[in-house]
Amino acid sequence: MSGANEFAAQRQRQAVPRAAIRVVALAALCAGVALASSGCASIGAASGAAAAAATGIVTANPAVGVGVGIAVQAATDEAVNRFMKSMHADQQEMIAETAGRLPVGGMDIWRIKHSLPVENGHGQVRVTRAFASALALCKEFVFSVQDGEAADAPEQWYTASTCHDDSGWKWATAEPAVERWGTLQ
Repeated sequence: MSGANEFAAQRQRQAVPRAAIRVVALAALCAGVALASSGCASIGAASGAAAAAATGIVTANPAVGVGVGIAVQAATDEAVNRFMKSMHADQQEMIAETAGRLPVGGMDIWRIKHSLPVENGHGQVRVTRAFASALALCKEFVFSVQDGEAADAPEQWYTASTCHDDSGWKWATAEPAVERWGTLQ
């Protein structure tokens, strides 16, 4: 009879890790579906929820799971924000350089394509005026961002400034003056 009890105990020990693996796999699947359907905005929440669920299962302590989930969400949100800010900076540099080389009244196309297909953009730049101060030569311009590659794709227009320094033309509009990028300029 002790052999039967030992066999039952062994099956019980195997069942716990299998259940934990199933729950972690289900949490990962849910996180993947959430990410695929909602984009970058919810990546922090999804990763935090998955980490909280996995930690809660492993530690059997929901408080530890919640703490880990909050920390993972905060770290993921910060990483996504840093990445998006660098993508926005690339766009702004391209637009500022394009405006800088144009005369007042001039128009040209700007386009940027990143190695990852995120925050690629294109549109027009039109310089509206140039002015000089004791510190720098600057230009005000309007620029568009076209939504899509089609010729008739809708485009939105924004205003900004660029100034010239020793290293070239630089974006000179303080955040969050251009609503396209919000607070992530």
